[in-house]
Amino acid sequence: MAKRDYYEILGLGRDATEEDIKRAYRRLALQYHPDRNPGSEEAEEKFKEATEAYEVLKDPEKRVRYDRYGHVGVTGAGGFEGFDFGAFDLSDALRAFMRDFGSFGSVFDDFFGTTTRTRRGRQRGQDLQIRLRLSLEEIATGVEKKIKLKRLQKCEACNGTGAEKGTSRRECPQCQGTGQIRRVSRSLFGQFASITTCPTCEGEGAVIDRPCSVCNGQGRVKGISTINVKVPPGVTTGNYIPLRGTGNAGPRGGPSGDVIVFIEEQEHPTFRRHDDDLICEIPLSFTQAALGDEIVVPTLDGNAPLKIPPGTQSGKIFRFRNKGIPHLRGYGKGDELIRVMVWVPTRLSAEEKRLLKELADKENFKPPKGGKSFFDKLRETLGV
Repeated sequence: MAKRDYYEILGLGRDATEEDIKRAYRRLALQYHPDRNPGSEEAEEKFKEATEAYEVLKDPEKRVRYDRYGHVGVTGAGGFEGFDFGAFDLSDALRAFMRDFGSFGSVFDDFFGTTTRTRRGRQRGQDLQIRLRLSLEEIATGVEKKIKLKRLQKCEACNGTGAEKGTSRRECPQCQGTGQIRRVSRSLFGQFASITTCPTCEGEGAVIDRPCSVCNGQGRVKGISTINVKVPPGVTTGNYIPLRGTGNAGPRGGPSGDVIVFIEEQEHPTFRRHDDDLICEIPLSFTQAALGDEIVVPTLDGNAPLKIPPGTQSGKIFRFRNKGIPHLRGYGKGDELIRVMVWVPTRLSAEEKRLLKELADKENFKPPKGGKSFFDKLRETLGV
């Protein structure tokens, strides 16, 4: 299906400024964010579409390519060294949104409810953020973790109401339970009305005559809880998992906030990760590379045999299909790429030096001129 024009998606003209682009994207992202539209595939697609348009148009270089060549200028097709959004998924869109807008207090409040109030002014508890470090093996299989968490919990003495046992909250006499004060003033320009939070009940619509002696009327106390986090296979650094209703309890019966679990991938001693592919380097002796051999190489599932053909060059890349990381949103796995490097001895005996000098004069031991670089070989292997 043909892609829509990026300017049309954001509702902008081609003369839009950088600030116009940011403002338009922010409005659409807030409207279609998955946290506001749980389970809606249509909203998810619109969120990804708006983010893709924003990622191109906010970047001067990408925008110039798009204005000149259209979508082909930013997909790498037609010979252009473009910017491929073929694998752009929801996690990429969420990371882009949090990268540029996650530090804005108003946006964070919109999604994580740090100051949101529910009906009758009951304040929602704050969200908590934790970072979960995972090994590559845990990421490859998925894992369930138990995490101890310090948080504010409902006071059992007053059942979260904040009122001393045997008493109850009553309607605020100043705002009559609305949690707001409406004031009307007159001026030369007409009548103006302003609405402010009630100072007596702090917007909750109710007051307490006898606060609970355990929680001092807050309806919550400090405690330690254990929560379970189920991590699906294929996550990476920057992904996050929201655990609804497991954060700080709201004051005086307000709903609990969430726990936002941010994923951090630990560095692996053997493998480097490239998207869902794994890359590892294996040293070979000169004789193994020249004569060929069968060696054992590591994988996440254990060791596996690899046949080295005669005449293998240093930097040669072998591929093990489906030995990488599972795709987070889809089926299948990435591959494992084994790069073999010819090891050069650093200490030689006199006899070894003599033999090597004899071989150095042989025609077959002289390297050919030219040749492809490692990055050329890697691009060929990855198909990019």
